[in-house]
Amino acid sequence: MEAKLGKAFESITNFFTGADQIPWCDRDVVAGCEQEVHEAEKGPSDEFKNECIMRLSWALVHSRQTEDVHRGIAMLESSPGSNTSPLKLREKLYLLAVGYYRSGDYSRSRELVEDCLKIEPEWRQAQSLKKAIEDRIKKDGVIGIGIAATAVGLVAGGIAAAFARRN
Repeated sequence: MEAKLGKAFESITNFFTGADQIPWCDRDVVAGCEQEVHEAEKGPSDEFKNECIMRLSWALVHSRQTEDVHRGIAMLESSPGSNTSPLKLREKLYLLAVGYYRSGDYSRSRELVEDCLKIEPEWRQAQSLKKAIEDRIKKDGVIGIGIAATAVGLVAGGIAAAFARRN
């Protein structure tokens, strides 16, 4: 019984705080990845440079800074994707989905995570992200309904008060 109460309390807390299991990235990690990319650009290996760019993209879309998230999305969208392996495509789609989730575009994020799951249906990270997206969409819907109901109540109360004054 106590475990069920704890789980219910955690569920309610997560609903109001918007908690999810997607990790955050600190600014110093982003700076380290940027330095790594800068150094890799001097080297002869394009493969190493691309790996550094993917690490930087990961750090950017997991950042708490909105401008970093947008930079990460832009980097991923501009990176070539025509000749990549299914694994690299899956990673790119997942990171884009995280970026769009962090920026609040839940419908685009859901489309991308569903594309990931077409490539790898059992990928737990993508499944977890999809659940976080769906939970967030539900939460936003409930909040929207609450706002609409409050507005209707205020209008009805105003009309009732005006009608009561007339009589």
